[in-house]
Amino acid sequence: MKILLEELHARGHSITVIRVSTSWFIQEKSPLYTSITIELDEVYDDFFDVYIQKQMRTQRERASLLKFLKFTMDSFAMFSKANSIFCNVVGQILDDKNMAKSLIDSKYDLVLTDPGLSPGLLLAKYLKLPLVLLVRSLMSGEGHFAIAPSPLSYVPVLGSGLTDNMNFIQRVKNIFFHGIIMFQQKFMMGSSFEAICDKYIEGGCDIISLLQEADIWLFRSNFVFEFPRPTMPNVVYVGGFQCKPAQPLPAELEEFVQSAGEHGVIVMSLGAWANPLPQMVTDEIASVFAKVPQKVIWKHKGRRPSTLGNNTLIVDWMPQKDLLGHPQTKVFVAHGGTNGVQEAIYHGVPVLGIPLFFDQYDNLLRLQERGAGKILQLSDINGHSFEQGLMEVLHQDSYRQNMQRLSRLHKDQPIAPMDQAVFWVEYVMRHKGASHLRTEAYKMPWYSYYSLDVILLLLAAVISPLLSALLIAWLLCCRTRGKIKTKQQ
Repeated sequence: MKILLEELHARGHSITVIRVSTSWFIQEKSPLYTSITIELDEVYDDFFDVYIQKQMRTQRERASLLKFLKFTMDSFAMFSKANSIFCNVVGQILDDKNMAKSLIDSKYDLVLTDPGLSPGLLLAKYLKLPLVLLVRSLMSGEGHFAIAPSPLSYVPVLGSGLTDNMNFIQRVKNIFFHGIIMFQQKFMMGSSFEAICDKYIEGGCDIISLLQEADIWLFRSNFVFEFPRPTMPNVVYVGGFQCKPAQPLPAELEEFVQSAGEHGVIVMSLGAWANPLPQMVTDEIASVFAKVPQKVIWKHKGRRPSTLGNNTLIVDWMPQKDLLGHPQTKVFVAHGGTNGVQEAIYHGVPVLGIPLFFDQYDNLLRLQERGAGKILQLSDINGHSFEQGLMEVLHQDSYRQNMQRLSRLHKDQPIAPMDQAVFWVEYVMRHKGASHLRTEAYKMPWYSYYSLDVILLLLAAVISPLLSALLIAWLLCCRTRGKIKTKQQ
């Protein structure tokens, strides 16, 4: 979001950002925008950290029904709590009469929001403003499912770990996972959302209808990465819009990278959200790194691994995009977040993936299916499996060749993704929305959407004459039998 704000500001737009006090990336004071800060209880950070730790412990367990149930229930609880907290954020804004009046009087042109959390959707509805979404996943799953036809026979549900080529058992699994997501959406998150809708929105609302009312979806993916699937005219694919050619590294980091010589560099990062991996896993990974001839740059939190080699540089922060774009970088060891995966594609660096939570496994699966990455499950990682996976991605040329092919496809576009994103934001501002691109199907009852009423009518039209003919034949037969019986008597 911040990168898009920078581009919009550079093109002369005036921006107001509503942010929570605990925001990691959006600072309160910036030359790019005016900010409105909403105080958020520290409990949000606390419960989210607890959730991450529980999920990582569960990941270390072997696959079982109990593990799946624990994983699912923990996710339900976290999403439900997060949704409740951010519904309360809307309450804070709209209960403050001065703030609500100020937002109305400012006469904004549109609301730009990430619908992974709900406040932006509700504010756009309350303020009666056009809505642009910057989105890939929602709390209730992958974004397309809220707006586009999604046949479960070949469109995999986020979290299912499936591709678009499913056998019968896999299709059963896909429907099962879709049912779980629908349950989560309706019963785990719907109640708190609908309560806030009833309080502040005339006539009420629900999260799906608000999503479907959005004018433009700036979708942070593309079909170089995604499996082919139906889409809608107001979905604009801007995957990798944050990617740019690599900039020079800081002098000390460049010196370290160049010292790797012909062997090159391995970059490892598990993102901003992950707390340290279990210490045993960290030590196993460090011991493998210590044996390879490559230099390693590792973004790592927590206690320093006891098995760390002299070839490994531990950092708190790294210029990830610039490192991935450096010609010395050979492999990216990553958790599979959307941004990191798109940056790896842009720069053509193969990925050894360690998925931890959310959509990360599904992101990495798309790379693995295209031969551009390999997945290691956290439950399976030890010194041997990590070394084997690392050597495979390092030394099998097919991984780099396939990733570089994806990179060429990604870059071969008539309009750069960032230019697309800005164009459609400005398009909505110029035309006060984009309702002509938005389907009205969401206003239909479910039985009309699936044409069940039409099917019943057609069945009745076909069956009624048949039943009438059978009834007439039966009556004639009975009458004939009656006459024959009378004559016999």
